[in-house]
Amino acid sequence: MPQSADKVLDHAPLFQQPEYKEMLENKKVKYECGHPDEMVKEIGDWTKSWEYREKNLAREALTVNPAKACQPLGAVFAAAGYEQTMSFVHGSQGCVAYYRSHLSRHFKEPSSCVSSSMTEDAAVFGGLVNMVDGLANTKALYDPKMIAVSTTCMAEVIGDDLSSFIAQAKQKGSVAEDFDVPFAHTPAFVGSHVDGYDNMQKGILSHFWEKAERTVDGSINIIPGFDGFAVANIREMKRLLAEMGVEHYTILGDVSDVYDTPSDGEFRMYAGGTKLEDAKAALNAKATLSLQEYNTPKTLEYCADKGQETAALHYPVGIQATDEFLMKISELTGKEVPESLRMERGRLVDAMADSQAWLHDKTYAIYGDPDFVYGMARFILEMGGQPKHCLATNGGKKWAKKMEELLASSPFGAGCQVWPQKDLWHMRSLLSTEPVDMLIGNSYGKYLERDTGTPLIRLMFPIFDRHHHHRFPTFGYQGALTVLVKILDTIFDKLDDDTIIPGETDYSYDLTR
Repeated sequence: MPQSADKVLDHAPLFQQPEYKEMLENKKVKYECGHPDEMVKEIGDWTKSWEYREKNLAREALTVNPAKACQPLGAVFAAAGYEQTMSFVHGSQGCVAYYRSHLSRHFKEPSSCVSSSMTEDAAVFGGLVNMVDGLANTKALYDPKMIAVSTTCMAEVIGDDLSSFIAQAKQKGSVAEDFDVPFAHTPAFVGSHVDGYDNMQKGILSHFWEKAERTVDGSINIIPGFDGFAVANIREMKRLLAEMGVEHYTILGDVSDVYDTPSDGEFRMYAGGTKLEDAKAALNAKATLSLQEYNTPKTLEYCADKGQETAALHYPVGIQATDEFLMKISELTGKEVPESLRMERGRLVDAMADSQAWLHDKTYAIYGDPDFVYGMARFILEMGGQPKHCLATNGGKKWAKKMEELLASSPFGAGCQVWPQKDLWHMRSLLSTEPVDMLIGNSYGKYLERDTGTPLIRLMFPIFDRHHHHRFPTFGYQGALTVLVKILDTIFDKLDDDTIIPGETDYSYDLTR
């Protein structure tokens, strides 16, 4: 075999060695039906046809590679944004390993989360014993200030009542009666990670606010929403607020330090996060602003019921979206937008104008969470591009209608299509029958890139196969500049690839563009 202690090969070159090629070919023939390559190609080509597309889009009983995750993942992410909080997922260990691995692989940081380790006996008799023991072990082993409880499919199917279970666990001495244990029911078989985020945010706020008396203090609350770029985006948002002189605000769910700890010899299980005292005091805020409307409907409704003014945006990337964010902050706080931010805006417009010849009329397919797809499509329109396919597996009819109104507001939106509740196998048919210049989404799009030849720009959670993208903002004028450069680099890289053969295609292999 080619592998040896003297020369250890990475898996990529290793599987190109003759021995492995022979082994994989034998496996294909003996154990994988061994259909002829011609038949595989014929069927593969047919699945890229208009005929197959119509069958695919009519599909109802099956979902293939949805562009979403399940509710508990969003709940774990939301809880991580609070000071010294340990997420406790009432369910099986395997489910919790999935949430931890998703967050750890994206942020390249440890993601702390525990499980009540429900197994077959708990599925039959209920998970109360698991809750009693689990809360006690969590407090003893990890010493959190707060334990945020969510659920998986198993706990929801058998009907475990978190409120009752937590109360009984406290009575049995698992944790002190006054220890903070907010909870949210997050059934993984309905909704998506954005619903879990919303449910947990509401669960934490209602835990602190429900029996408290409100005294308005004029501050504002900001909820970032589920965002794979939250590390950089929250920091960028803080910078924008500082530029405006806004001091009295609370970010509800601040993960900017949680998923970006330094390597200095000290392990930080808990780093940063919204202080619990600030979360309690946030009841007194004048208003709560969500940066992602479809991430926070229940939470905003709860804030409104408590007497707060509420408002929601759609992922503030690009000129108009950032304008709306700054103007809303100005309206809520009375602070003027300073000249420094006007200059940043002008620089972004200048950068877009400088590259207009390359950006104009480019076509895109965008997939991901509803707010992300809306915000990115709006920025594409600002650049003179065409968001031809806008797909959100967790987008509903109201989202689709709002998307259609957005596309109708620009001449570049003509002929663009909105695809609510569709998955990435649907996207494959769309790219095969109505090709576009670029695809915008998460790492799962790389298989579409390989299959259809559509270059992928990674701007959505999760990003597993590239490192550190989340450390650069997408929010605000500066964030939009980051997105702009990613798009332009993709355009130029594709042009280089198409003009790289000397004497044949290199007549436009230019040094200056």
